[in-house]
Amino acid sequence: MSLILPSESLAARSVVGVADDVFAALRGESASLPRAESVVLVLVDGLGAISLRAHAGHARALTSGMAKKDVAHSVFPSTTAAALTSILTGVWPGQHGLVGYRVLDPARGILVNQLTGWESEGLDPETWQAAPTVFERARAEGRPTYAVGVAAYAASGFTRATLRGADFVAAQTPAERVEVAYDLAERHPGSLIYCYLPEADKAGHRYGLDSAHWVSALEEIDAALSRRVPSGVGVLVTSDHGMLDVPAHRQIVLEAEHLVGVRHIGGEPRMLHVYVEPDAAATAVAERWRRDLDGLADVGTREQAVASGLFGPEVTQAAASRIGDVLVVARGNGAVYDGTAADQRSRGMIGQHGGLTPEERQVPLLRFGAFAR
Repeated sequence: MSLILPSESLAARSVVGVADDVFAALRGESASLPRAESVVLVLVDGLGAISLRAHAGHARALTSGMAKKDVAHSVFPSTTAAALTSILTGVWPGQHGLVGYRVLDPARGILVNQLTGWESEGLDPETWQAAPTVFERARAEGRPTYAVGVAAYAASGFTRATLRGADFVAAQTPAERVEVAYDLAERHPGSLIYCYLPEADKAGHRYGLDSAHWVSALEEIDAALSRRVPSGVGVLVTSDHGMLDVPAHRQIVLEAEHLVGVRHIGGEPRMLHVYVEPDAAATAVAERWRRDLDGLADVGTREQAVASGLFGPEVTQAAASRIGDVLVVARGNGAVYDGTAADQRSRGMIGQHGGLTPEERQVPLLRFGAFAR
């Protein structure tokens, strides 16, 4: 086995089920949160606990009461499609089936983008991601449920896959989204509200974590969350994953000679799903890549990854069929690229995630309002 597993066990505090824990606080049944009259789950996309602490001076509202224990671990791979779905359904990627950024649709033999390709690539949100959401559970109890986000995402396939059961409310800026979320919580006692803030993730991908653009995005988010929480409303702030910067000299580019026996490369540069040709042996491809990427990436087969629990304690047949025959997880701050691909735009991305480092997998878990300690 050549995949290096994360140090924490499956019993460690995980983002899986965070939304259900927030929901349980409405009934006074949460294992970790006090009862609240209404609850708001704020998801700051791409905000790792390590990068947040490193920039604490730019995020005083978020970090002023942040303790060492206010951390959870993201799922594998540490990417939005997998992690956000786990947060909002309460099950691991091996159960909900969104096991990466781009994966194989085995029925059609093509790669599909599980974040932005639902419409263009013909994915049905209700069958491709069939696990019930926390909003559907809340709605079944007769509770008001809302998702506050960016207008462009209101009717997307990913929204339909992960926010089913919630009424979508659009707002433009982080401050406006937080204001709308708090107002809804105050006006609708017993409600479950979700508020999505993607600004830090976007700035990190394009400019990197130490850029003025990322710091500005963090400051804007912090200012939005510094507003007063209405009485009786519990607020939990978390993230789907963290991020690290990949410098140009840490880009590992694979050429045609490395890709013998490979049919498709999915995933993303920090964590590749490699799908082999029908007449190729996954173990042989994995062994060759292990030699080619010695010291640069960890390489294992689908069977090894599933057996080790990387995708959770249970992996359905549907989820397993989407996982690569071979998995390649970049070490340190490197990233692995298919140099033969027609589209090389991902090589211009600075901030990246998907792997197993603490920077990517540790996320904040911060309590405000009725949830504050």
